[in-house]
Amino acid sequence: MKEFAKKYHDLLTGEYGGINLTRITTFEEFYQKQIVDSIIPLEVSKVFKKTLENNKVVVDVGFGGGFPILPLAYLYPDKKFIGFEARGKKAKVVQEIADKLGLKNVKCYHQRIETVNIDIPIMMTFKAVGTIEKFVPMIKYREDMTVFFYKGPSFYELEELEPTEKKWKVVEELFYDLEGTDGRTLIGLKNKTVPRGTLKKEIKNLVNLSQLI
Repeated sequence: MKEFAKKYHDLLTGEYGGINLTRITTFEEFYQKQIVDSIIPLEVSKVFKKTLENNKVVVDVGFGGGFPILPLAYLYPDKKFIGFEARGKKAKVVQEIADKLGLKNVKCYHQRIETVNIDIPIMMTFKAVGTIEKFVPMIKYREDMTVFFYKGPSFYELEELEPTEKKWKVVEELFYDLEGTDGRTLIGLKNKTVPRGTLKKEIKNLVNLSQLI
């Protein structure tokens, strides 16, 4: 993992240094707060690891400089990783970085999650984005899915899960240590039901995820 991280860091601080994909400059801090932070749920959460291993497709929303999508894709070359990023320049650059790192299982799109119909079973990740209450209603799905939110140590002071519990079941709720930080919180939600019957008008106007793989 260190060799992959070194190549990644060299690209971010060298060829793509002027794009501000990460504020972290030293390799040691980058490795801990970006790489390890992206993959540590695999070690501390059996639910996270099992969910990833049981799905063929992982969708990462708002990946910024490529986290957690690229480190996870490196560890699971047999899975397909789809990234959605609202900022077009970052989506383009992270795709270029993925290609240069040899990650053939990654596709990055300049797309907002609310414009996509999840029409296949997936796992979804959000890291360093807004509140769960804001993003969960944006997800349009027609299949079973589990969503994981990477959150900070003050999660319970800033957010509540109760507003999501009508349609989503909490399957993971875990606080864990991360060296060099005050800790992290991992929240996992699984949809309770899947819409059936005739497609609603709003879904008809969306792009199907299966078409982007």
